[in-house]
Amino acid sequence: MLQLNDKSLENRNAWEAADFILPRFDRSGVKKQTSSAPQWVHFGAGNIFRAFIADLAQTLLNEGLYDTGIIVAEGYDDEIIDTVYTPYDNLCVNVILRSDGRVEKKVLASVVEALKPDDEGFLRLKSIFEKESLQMLSFTITEKGYNLKNSDGSLFENVSTDITAGPDNPSTFIGKLAALCYHRYKNGAMPLTLVSMDNVSHNGECLCNAVRLFAEGWVKNRLADDSFLRYIDDPNKLSFPWTMIDKITPGPDSDIAHDLRESGLDIPGKLVTAKRTEVAPFVNAEETGYLVIEDNFPNGRPPLEKAGAIMTNRETVTKVEKMKVCTCLNPLHTALAVFACLLGYKRISDTMKDEDLIKLVRLVADEGMPVVVDPKILSPKEFADTVINIRLPNSFIPDTPQRIATDTSQKLSVRFGETLKAYAADNSLDIGTLRAIPLALAGWCRYLYGIDDTGSSFKLDPDPLLPQLQPVFNGFSLGNGEDYSKALQPLLSNASIFGTDLYKVGVAELVEDYFSKMMKKPGAVREVLCNL
Repeated sequence: MLQLNDKSLENRNAWEAADFILPRFDRSGVKKQTSSAPQWVHFGAGNIFRAFIADLAQTLLNEGLYDTGIIVAEGYDDEIIDTVYTPYDNLCVNVILRSDGRVEKKVLASVVEALKPDDEGFLRLKSIFEKESLQMLSFTITEKGYNLKNSDGSLFENVSTDITAGPDNPSTFIGKLAALCYHRYKNGAMPLTLVSMDNVSHNGECLCNAVRLFAEGWVKNRLADDSFLRYIDDPNKLSFPWTMIDKITPGPDSDIAHDLRESGLDIPGKLVTAKRTEVAPFVNAEETGYLVIEDNFPNGRPPLEKAGAIMTNRETVTKVEKMKVCTCLNPLHTALAVFACLLGYKRISDTMKDEDLIKLVRLVADEGMPVVVDPKILSPKEFADTVINIRLPNSFIPDTPQRIATDTSQKLSVRFGETLKAYAADNSLDIGTLRAIPLALAGWCRYLYGIDDTGSSFKLDPDPLLPQLQPVFNGFSLGNGEDYSKALQPLLSNASIFGTDLYKVGVAELVEDYFSKMMKKPGAVREVLCNL
């Protein structure tokens, strides 16, 4: 059996005979160079990082265009490092699932060190941040990683505690990041670039604001030098480029694990951590991937464009990001996911055989198109058509509606709120013509009720606001004909969730109407979709 470790990789013939694509660089030399002169640290050790960012770095290493690897740090779920990094010498198998059925199995070796944010890991990160060679930090920490406040605008208790205690020993991830930046400032104020690669509108700005929140608090409390804020605000010192990333990366699939074992690889299948993160020593993802980055790196950068990234200016990134996150992919994903959960689907590709759901996602895309500015480097129409006709129907991608429905409360303000605000601000557009977007929002409310369209209960997917959201639906029942307006009003007026007060922009009443119709009886969800 093939073992996923450095020693086993020395037997290249055995791996290549099993059709694995192996790294073409001297990993031992890269490890040594990274240890002495680290250049790239990534925060967020999950599947999208391994399937896309680590693969991109491997391309550069294979081509001799870069000479250091990535140091990855996991800020949310320590168990990821213990279960799928350390036991496998930080190696990973990237399984690329092409729409024509071809499968590529690539051994990724670009990650040379994996850290947990515990005391030992934090000290190691501090030593890395003292290095002048450090050029960039990149992040895939999901939307909720930037959320530091409750829905009422107050700081989370652990955030407030970190701000009061100072930068010496913070407990929160962003607190630790801000403390590391302060440590770099104290050790020469060397330049550095912090690159958010998350699906968050204006992600660089979100990251900057999060770090700055801690810095402002520490300076105000006289726990950090006043000039630390000037360091953060100086683009020649710290930069926070905006990016757009796009690659469908489902959780590890049991069928893929079986196929890998059949090819001779000795690995377990999918593992689920105590925090419900799905991980494995492999990742599976589609072949398509986009990474558009604002080219603003005051301490230099890897030649990312030579591995397929598009380096451009902020204005173009903003247009591409808005095109994708607000119109051409993410809203379609969310609308599809909540209704697929209600209708009992378990795979995204199967939903794209359902004419009612295909109609829904097409209309969601169409309703967003009037407020999309063409970024020129990618066509919105072609992008959306590829999503609907090729990417989502790819039956070889084992993606699930349940994965996509995770943390939906953290996504709606961007995926739908931006479009609603744009309609409301444009006198030439009539927000009253919208049908699919209000239905998608009503579908999420119906999903939160936790009863599917057959009348059976189902388990809601993880979401940080579930403790606040689920009580809204207590006492509801299918078919009782009650007026849900009063119960829904606090939710639909919550601008922190939807990006805007749905009553003020004029869509809340339609959302209420759709919700009421879907609550009439089992099968009502399907009826509403049919009549869209």
